[in-house]
Amino acid sequence: MNWVIIAMILALLIPLYEAWQDENIWQTMLAFASIATKTSIMILVVSVLRDDWMIGVVGVLILSVGNAALMLLAHVIRRLNEL
Repeated sequence: MNWVIIAMILALLIPLYEAWQDENIWQTMLAFASIATKTSIMILVVSVLRDDWMIGVVGVLILSVGNAALMLLAHVIRRLNEL
């Protein structure tokens, strides 16, 4: 099962490379949203493997609340650019 976690970490590095390479703020925010989603999925996989539901609850909270806060930040930046 260690190869599953290693593959997930390698998949997590792809958006990091895109965020580092691109200067566009929307591409960077999209990459960070992808990182947040992949990290929460990794937390859920680890919680299932360890049979620990408290870690799973944290993964669900990151999945639901983390992306909502990122989208709120995207709308604030859009409004500031319109002024």
